[in-house]
Amino acid sequence: MTTLWLFIIVSSVIALFWYSRQIAEAATRHAQHQAESLQVQLLSVACTKRRIGVLKNGKLGIKSQFMFEFSSDGESAYQGKLYLENERLVRKELPAYRVTS
Repeated sequence: MTTLWLFIIVSSVIALFWYSRQIAEAATRHAQHQAESLQVQLLSVACTKRRIGVLKNGKLGIKSQFMFEFSSDGESAYQGKLYLENERLVRKELPAYRVTS
């Protein structure tokens, strides 16, 4: 019986890690899409917050906040935020940035 519980716990941890990686890859895709639509250079993407909670659709899931850095002129860096529920982009926050011609 102990072996069964140990197997369930280890499997759950591995599944959670794997799903967290899928969410991080989705956040990177969303950040790349934002950079392309803004015509800026994407510098980095990092997870700043992750928790389990009730999503907008009423189901249980993972809520994540990612920070991404971008540059519009190659000299300065700006930080935006992406809010995800599971792999779906819910909201984004972008700072004012310099537009180059």
